[in-house]
Amino acid sequence: MEAPVADDRLLHQRVVGGEEAALGEVYDRFAPLVFGLAVRITRDRAVSEDITQEVFVAFWERPLAFDPARGTLRAWLATIAHRRAVDHVRAQERRKASVLGPRLLEPEPERLEDTVLSRQEADGVRLAVGKLPDHLREVIELAYYRGRTYRQVADELGLPEGTAKSRIRLGLRRLADALAEEST
Repeated sequence: MEAPVADDRLLHQRVVGGEEAALGEVYDRFAPLVFGLAVRITRDRAVSEDITQEVFVAFWERPLAFDPARGTLRAWLATIAHRRAVDHVRAQERRKASVLGPRLLEPEPERLEDTVLSRQEADGVRLAVGKLPDHLREVIELAYYRGRTYRQVADELGLPEGTAKSRIRLGLRRLADALAEEST
């Protein structure tokens, strides 16, 4: 059991050092897990491919978001994949609800500690989003709070698609940095 944890830490250190081959090893080892989890939740292979790519790009761009002292790389990547897949499903449900009109959904029971942690995280994210410059805040709000794609963001703001995508990526990077600073 100790070998995979030590292996995770070494791989993590190599990714932090910018070694692309290490990211390839992480991908080879964990992509089936991430993809499989996403497929089970979204039931959509194309969306799951996108989620898998997003998870590994996020890890490459912000490898320090993973803390080996708090768990395994496998569990962390699975958690990120799960959250993104659930976010996708929820966004799809919101879109369906807006097309079909209001309907009554019975909420799933949540554990109290999950609810508290989720609210604390959400409050921290909302605060960090509020501190972003206007041009980044508006693309993040459209993409993540209103469920718009980058193409829809570009259309709504009258921006080229590449600019919208770049602003979303930059906004997310700044959010991750702000949240990382806040947690230290």
